[in-house]
Amino acid sequence: MGVRSYRDLDVWQRGMELAKAVYELARDFPAHEKYGLTSQVQRAAVSVPANIAEGHARTTTKQYLYHISVALGSVAELETLLTLAAQFHYSDTKSTDAILIQCEHIGRMLHGLQKRLNAKIET
Repeated sequence: MGVRSYRDLDVWQRGMELAKAVYELARDFPAHEKYGLTSQVQRAAVSVPANIAEGHARTTTKQYLYHISVALGSVAELETLLTLAAQFHYSDTKSTDAILIQCEHIGRMLHGLQKRLNAKIET
C-alpha cells in the first residue's frame, strides 16, 4: 500500500516513542532544571518526530530533506543533552543508555531516509 501519511513511517513512530521516553526520564530531573535542561531535552526530543512529520507534508523533496536534516540535528542535540544530564547524575545510567540507543537507531534510520531522498533528487 505504501506510505500515505507520516504516521505510516517507522522512523516517525520510533521518534514518538523516543519523545515519550525522554519525557518520562525528564520527570526525575531536579526542579531547578525545569526551565533549563529539562525543557531543552524535551524540545529536542519532540523536534525529531515533529520535523519528520513536517518534512513529509512538504511539497518538494528538497524541503523534506531539510526537515530530515533538522531531525538529525535534534537527535545529536538530544544525545548531547542526555549525556550532560547523566554527568550531573540527573538520570540513571541504564535509562539514559536505553534512550541513547534509541537515538542511535533513529539516527541511522534518518540517514537511510536521507540517502533515499537524495537518490530521488538525483534521478
